[in-house]
Amino acid sequence: MQATATVLVYSDDANTREQVRLATGRRPAPDVPVVEFVECATHAAVLTELERGGIDVCVLDGEAVPMGGMGLCRQIKDEVFNAPPVLVLIGRPQDAWLATWSRAEAAVTLPVEPVEFASALASLLRQKHLQSA
Repeated sequence: MQATATVLVYSDDANTREQVRLATGRRPAPDVPVVEFVECATHAAVLTELERGGIDVCVLDGEAVPMGGMGLCRQIKDEVFNAPPVLVLIGRPQDAWLATWSRAEAAVTLPVEPVEFASALASLLRQKHLQSA
């Protein structure tokens, strides 16, 4: 297993990015790598980091302003070759259909609930590890 996994976290809200870091801890589950974060506050920064490469999973804030994570997810899936799996943070459970529209692999509601979030992130990291094995 690789020593670390790189998780990109996009939100215009520093508190949301902090919730993601705290819910993840050093690793979201014992059977996945230790996580290193790349934090982005703008959609342009996300696209720059994805172009640079090395991102294992993206966590995108669906409530971010001016560009929400669901629209950004759809753009990534359309424009980035071999785009990493995406977990979107949604404002309400009723927004799950929008997460499906965005082609995100997973969605959890805000505020971040640590156990639910860590489980979803660990699942995506496992899938990514199996794809690259």
